[in-house]
Amino acid sequence: MKAPAKSRESSSRASSTRADRPAPQAPLPGTEDEIFAQLAEYEHEQVSFSYEPSSGYRGIIAIHDTTLGPALGGTRFWSYRSDREALTDVLRLSRGMTYKAAVAGLNLGGGKAVIIGDNKTTRREPIFRAHGRHIQTLGGRYVTAEDVGTSPGDMEFVRAETEHVVGLIGKSGDPSPVTAYGVYRGIKACAKIGFGSDSLSGKTVAVQGVGHVGYHLCELLHKEGAKLIVTDIDPAKVKRVVEEFRAQAVAPEEIYGVAADIFAPCALGGIINDDTLKVLRASIVAGGANNQLAEERHGDALEARGIVYAPDYVINGAGLINVNAELNGWAPERARNKAGEIYDTILRVFEIAREEGITSYKAADRLAEQRIAAIAKVRTNFVV
Repeated sequence: MKAPAKSRESSSRASSTRADRPAPQAPLPGTEDEIFAQLAEYEHEQVSFSYEPSSGYRGIIAIHDTTLGPALGGTRFWSYRSDREALTDVLRLSRGMTYKAAVAGLNLGGGKAVIIGDNKTTRREPIFRAHGRHIQTLGGRYVTAEDVGTSPGDMEFVRAETEHVVGLIGKSGDPSPVTAYGVYRGIKACAKIGFGSDSLSGKTVAVQGVGHVGYHLCELLHKEGAKLIVTDIDPAKVKRVVEEFRAQAVAPEEIYGVAADIFAPCALGGIINDDTLKVLRASIVAGGANNQLAEERHGDALEARGIVYAPDYVINGAGLINVNAELNGWAPERARNKAGEIYDTILRVFEIAREEGITSYKAADRLAEQRIAAIAKVRTNFVV
């Protein structure tokens, strides 16, 4: 976005004299100036760090832009290799949420949170209650939900400390089925662009990651008659999809080079990079993972090879639509119908790309930025 950066960084560090206090982790490498430069690069409004020693909670919340409304984005619980890696991830993810909300037509800004640690831990309540207190300090500027490594049950712990959380049990709950439906609709739109028909019957789809979203996507693709090639780092998840949907399993490192019409990444980001581009054989890249391009130039490389690329924050926007439905009291049918509109949004993105002679990821940015700029202008004109 072109608006001036409004970056600032806040931190909260609790003190303790307990002898059994967990040892603090290494601080963020680099100088303060380098950290603020990184915030300015992504044009963030605010980034907040918090450490709660008794539980070992270490969390970062990034608020990218609140022009359209409060920043909404899930909490990712992950064992990052370094604090710097965690910061980079939360900055990229929160920026993507701003654009995701904008292109989906939602009145929400973009934010994201990460908790640094082992997401397999059984000591979840103290960690997520500490996270809830961290969220509460932001006064409603950020609303969280589940993400990689977290669950609706974890969000119940967060809810004990703050009301600024969605995706709760008995409400919108697990967003994965709706997210998968939106991805499925986006894949069909890409098929129309790439193959001239949106039918997926007989098409081979390579699905990377068959967790929550990937599993439900495989179910939808199987029902339409697509042939599935799948992989995941969890053999049990692969086994389930193979048995239920007659999928072919391959090793994680083999998924990029399989002969497939469509490559659907549904795991972590950065998977379109210099190495994978050398072996990628699919005609379409369209899946549910965030930040699929390791760098923007990899989107240019896809375009140069004639590969249709669905910008990730457009095609996977239904998860955000699902939690927005909870915020606004929508019926489940309305959320699903809104997710189905991703089909038309993908077609609009490629229309802009053709008209302006730009890549699809740049066209998606253009669509998002136009909406944000228009709302910002309206607000400026009506300031009392």
